[in-house]
Amino acid sequence: MRLFCGFAVCGLLLAQQSQNPSPMVEHTRPHPRLEKPAADLPGRHEKLSAGTLFVPANIVGRKNLPLFVHFHGGGYVTELAARKLGMAVISVQTGSGSGTYAKQFSDKELFGKMLREAAEKAGTSFGPITLTAWSAGHGAVREIIAVPEYYSRIQSVLLIDGMHTGYEGAKPGPLESKLERDHLEAFLTLAKDAVAGRKAFLVTHSEIFPGTFASTTETADWLLHELGLTRKPVLKPGPMGTQQLSEVRQGKFHLIGYAGNSAPDHVDQLHSIAEYLRWLR
Repeated sequence: MRLFCGFAVCGLLLAQQSQNPSPMVEHTRPHPRLEKPAADLPGRHEKLSAGTLFVPANIVGRKNLPLFVHFHGGGYVTELAARKLGMAVISVQTGSGSGTYAKQFSDKELFGKMLREAAEKAGTSFGPITLTAWSAGHGAVREIIAVPEYYSRIQSVLLIDGMHTGYEGAKPGPLESKLERDHLEAFLTLAKDAVAGRKAFLVTHSEIFPGTFASTTETADWLLHELGLTRKPVLKPGPMGTQQLSEVRQGKFHLIGYAGNSAPDHVDQLHSIAEYLRWLR
């Protein structure tokens, strides 16, 4: 692993591949970061079988709290977002690689157990439920939404620069690459439901090219092709100093492409999570 903290290992559950080391750096745009609080934010912090629940102090005791469950990265970033938006959050930080998250949540009981523990320890109920993931965390989301019981409970999904799969033949190109569909089918089902207005689905991507597995640009293009949708070119500033290049909106499906092929560009999007959640709501 060299630069992309979330991309170090990604894609395949049984045979994970390391990303090619990237020489890319970025000095053009500012890359502001949310300031880490000096102490824990006020509220309830509860350890769960997987992850940690945080309920901001100003909503402790309320019933049927809106909840987002975030996979990979986060920590204080997701807690700041929860406080800002008046939501509870479960943050899950398992390790590197989408295969790690996919393996963890291939246990079809785990997600339900985690939600029950959170409700019991916080003494409340949750709803609506949103799944969010940055980078490698998409492996957990993929496994969870493949379970019909969980899929029916989840209102919206946010994938932040982190929808990946492998290449057919294990290598890209030379022109448009052929992607392995098996890790994308669950997201295609979700996207179709979002287009129809039954779910909400927001996908963001950068221009980072990992080389050994499909980039978020390539998987976004695949998804749009399957949906029969076309990007609209735009040029406008986004949150946390990002530069937006493209957009697609149809029903409750929303896909945004950002400039940038370096590690700071990748992290910019994680620190934008509060804004993305606001758009979903």
